[in-house]
Amino acid sequence: MIESVTLDDTIAIAVGAGILGTGGGGSTYLNRLRLNKELRSQGRAVSVIQADDVPDDALVCAVGGMGAPTVSNEKLQEGQEIKRAVLALEDHLRRKIYAIVIGEIGGGNALGPMITALQCGLPVVDGDSMGRAFPELQMDTFMIYGLAPAPFALADAHGNVAIFPRMGSAEQAEAFARSLTIEMGGSAGLVMPVMSGAEMKATIIRDTLSLAKRIGEAALDCRARSVEPAETVAALCNGEVIFTGKIVDVNRRTVEGFARGRLKISAFDDFNQQMEIDFQNENLIARVGDRALCTVPDLITLVSLEDGEAIGTESLRYGLRVAVLAMPAPKELKTPEALAVVGPRAFGYGVEFRPMAGDLL
Repeated sequence: MIESVTLDDTIAIAVGAGILGTGGGGSTYLNRLRLNKELRSQGRAVSVIQADDVPDDALVCAVGGMGAPTVSNEKLQEGQEIKRAVLALEDHLRRKIYAIVIGEIGGGNALGPMITALQCGLPVVDGDSMGRAFPELQMDTFMIYGLAPAPFALADAHGNVAIFPRMGSAEQAEAFARSLTIEMGGSAGLVMPVMSGAEMKATIIRDTLSLAKRIGEAALDCRARSVEPAETVAALCNGEVIFTGKIVDVNRRTVEGFARGRLKISAFDDFNQQMEIDFQNENLIARVGDRALCTVPDLITLVSLEDGEAIGTESLRYGLRVAVLAMPAPKELKTPEALAVVGPRAFGYGVEFRPMAGDLL
């Protein structure tokens, strides 16, 4: 388990978080540059603590970026949005935050919370609430297992902050926050939920920051030895490579704050053998013909055959040579309560979830 994050660690964490992001979570490249800049500016490492070391009565909060990756990758950002939302909630609650929790370990949202932790002088908990990335706020273990969504806060790059003191459900929080994020220009800093140490420990997926670093280190080691990393990474995550080929078609659009679409990959040795993947910020279902090979919440990630770098849904384009990794979800996402929120039927697909053997952790 890691105890701190230094400049030497950020590339491995970024590579690993990209693979866990299943196509979403925002750009790891941009957020790694921002984190590196903050580490140099602060002149100190990010302190990382274990979930069980947080006092039960302490106040912690999960943070991340909200919006479509197609927007956040192009929009100039101040870099203080999440910090501003954290400080606003501290002022609203008249209590200090003890530690920052990563809202989702997938993609750039694994790195953004560490920037906020440095800015606020707080430690980061080794864990998150997804073990991957998901497109909607109710799709995390904090909400699935009964924590209150409010109070929560959103902040934009222009200094605007909105606090929601009460909210009837996580689904309503998603609807309100999504609408406001669109009004804020398509991306915003989010703080949700605020919780006690005891509540966090009962619902968090532990040690996912350490996992991201291990995945990234394995991929970088393969790259250094000129070995294609897909099989190594899949094995490390108890998964498998389910397809390799070239992207031959991408249908993508930004709708209601999401990057939605479908891509097609043709096998190298048989152009007529194709895999189709549907996505909503994240990859959701992978099919060959009428057969679903992998479905949400298990992880579906596209990586470049050249260097093992994960490819976000906002970066998909014709001609990329890719491997498709299928990896089992954390056990916390495979309960009946969780599948009602993050299973394929929750996204409108009429297929049953057939879990891969084993767990991500």
